[in-house]
Amino acid sequence: MLRALKAHWIAAACVVFTLLNAALMAADFYWFSVLPAVLLVIWAMVATPQRLLLFIAFATPLSINLEELSLGGIGVALPTEPILVGLMFLFLLKISIQKGVIDHAILRHPITTIILLQLGWMAVCIVPSSMPMVSFKYFTARAWFVCVLYFMGTRFFAETPNMLRFVRAFLAGLVVAIGYTLIHHAQFGFAQDPAHWVMWPFFKDHTSYGAVIAFMVPFAITLVGLPEISRTSRGVMFFTLLVLVAGLIFSYTRAAWLSLMGPLAVFLFMRLRIPVWVLASLLAVSGVVYWVNADQITIYLERNREESSDDLGQHVQSISNISSDASNLERINRWHSALRMFQERPIFGWGPGTYMFQYAPFQASEDRTIISTNFGVQGNAHSEYLGPLSEQGLLGMLLMVALVVVTTARAVRLYKRMPPGTDRRVMSAAFLGLVTYYLHGGLNNFLDTDKASVPFWAFTAMIVLFDVKYSREPEAAIQAA
Repeated sequence: MLRALKAHWIAAACVVFTLLNAALMAADFYWFSVLPAVLLVIWAMVATPQRLLLFIAFATPLSINLEELSLGGIGVALPTEPILVGLMFLFLLKISIQKGVIDHAILRHPITTIILLQLGWMAVCIVPSSMPMVSFKYFTARAWFVCVLYFMGTRFFAETPNMLRFVRAFLAGLVVAIGYTLIHHAQFGFAQDPAHWVMWPFFKDHTSYGAVIAFMVPFAITLVGLPEISRTSRGVMFFTLLVLVAGLIFSYTRAAWLSLMGPLAVFLFMRLRIPVWVLASLLAVSGVVYWVNADQITIYLERNREESSDDLGQHVQSISNISSDASNLERINRWHSALRMFQERPIFGWGPGTYMFQYAPFQASEDRTIISTNFGVQGNAHSEYLGPLSEQGLLGMLLMVALVVVTTARAVRLYKRMPPGTDRRVMSAAFLGLVTYYLHGGLNNFLDTDKASVPFWAFTAMIVLFDVKYSREPEAAIQAA
């Protein structure tokens, strides 16, 4: 008997699982069915964690948040976040028992320093938080994204082909999600109102959907133009680009449309090799001009009465409508609420992840709109910069701004050092994708979701790796290449 079981243990295990699962399903317990998938993932974490990153890339655009499905109010995205948690613990275990897991050049890099300071300050802000448990959950979520996509990513992305595999996997999953959305949307004649929810359950709403598509457009364009790919691959990537453009247009996400103007301007800036100080000076002058003429600019914008609509032309014009467009006015309401929250708690803020639970009393009557809520059911501060300001105080916002500024400065200088070729194209695509999110971050914030966090931290890791690889002067870098 024992000999037979040893010889046929796989078949015996399958029979036992099938019978036990059938009994549990008869008792209305269905979660035992996922045990084989869980065991497979655990095996992959130990045997081939780097390949599991490719699965995460593909699955992220297709992940489903249990909270959105009203399954016990659990805010976990399946299948990505449980895998990320497992990989984080595996990574932490590895660095605790083995030296050299992370390259010292990566650890000493200024971007890594800022990221670690962000995590450290976020952990400090948990203690005085208005809702410590919420803040702890928010911190741990940020930790598993950073540990896996940034720190583990620097090992996986050490070779450029792995970067391209990761991006292609993400694009493949995104194309499936866009295809589903477009087919669903077509049933409603591609009207604007259904565009807000036809991407469910893969995306919560059209804003995050549009932001992620815009995020990937620079890379899709780059992959089409890579000289070393075959005609078939080029055709597939061109089709992917067309799908992304269609998805972006019919997302009716004005912030995503607007965010694509930034990468074009930055690309021309890098291509023409304009010094960084010139860009900084232009931004400073623009800020002063706006400050001096703020009243006149506001009066001009208030004259715009174009509302969001099915007409794409009118929809574009409504971007600057701050007099009657409810979506734009609600953003202003959230921003003002964040500033008032900061004024009351300027040092530690109200705690990471607590904005949506605390902002209601800070809404002024003159800011409230027809879509305002007192119950925190419609999200966050609509800003990756004002959100940390209200939740983590002044230092929280300054660290986020520092991450954007330092990454931008390093990427622009890196472009000048890198020799022409695939590496420079990939670095540019990663950076320009981040630029779309940096701009989008002024109007929305999605870094608490896997959809935006996975490409955000992965692309940041790519830039750091290239910065370390091409740390020498252009002539030396070209000779080494």
